[in-house]
Amino acid sequence: MVKIDIDQNPAYAGQLRVQSIPAVFAFFGGRPVDAFMGALPESQVKAFVDKLAAMAPADGVDELMDMAKAALEAGDIALAAQGFAQVLQTEPDHVKALGGLARCYLAGGEADRAQEILDMAPAGASDPDLDSVRAALNLAAEAPSDSQQYEARLAADGDDHEARLALAKALAAHGRMEAAADHLLHIIERDRTWNDEAARKQLLTIFEAAGPGSEVARNGRRRLSAILFS
Repeated sequence: MVKIDIDQNPAYAGQLRVQSIPAVFAFFGGRPVDAFMGALPESQVKAFVDKLAAMAPADGVDELMDMAKAALEAGDIALAAQGFAQVLQTEPDHVKALGGLARCYLAGGEADRAQEILDMAPAGASDPDLDSVRAALNLAAEAPSDSQQYEARLAADGDDHEARLALAKALAAHGRMEAAADHLLHIIERDRTWNDEAARKQLLTIFEAAGPGSEVARNGRRRLSAILFS
């Protein structure tokens, strides 16, 4: 439920052709599906809500999940979060919806909210999105606060693996997964077993945080295989 002051947001009034207030619009999948304008008796408002409920298909949860996933992939975080939240209103333990909503909060820079959603997941629950958010939060927690000193060290010595690893962690914590992977692959190419394979282990965490189907993970695994089996 969202209340909008049309005096402060005239563009919305124009787009929806609001002629009188209150004006109530119902949206599904990001599109208006029904509306009424002016004050109505409670019985008519109830009938309006009942009509909307009847419009929902039997597999509404699946449709909502499909819509939310598509919105998330398209970068519409607000719409995706709305869809996942609606699913959770019906099924509070829906693991994939929890994972999707956690990803939305993380993408929006709300790490604390993302962690709250992770904590809501049933014990032992495993899902690629949940695992991805957990890995991303772990990367952020382990990242050094100042990356400039490591950049300076690398400028002086390109084989300073410790500095390169620290820089990769800092880049990953700020969402620059591809750049972080490049640094880690460089270490592995120069010295596969350095520091008990610390670079390879960190690289796998980045693949998990980026998502198994991401370009970072696909390209990184291909490059890693080429290095290890060359």
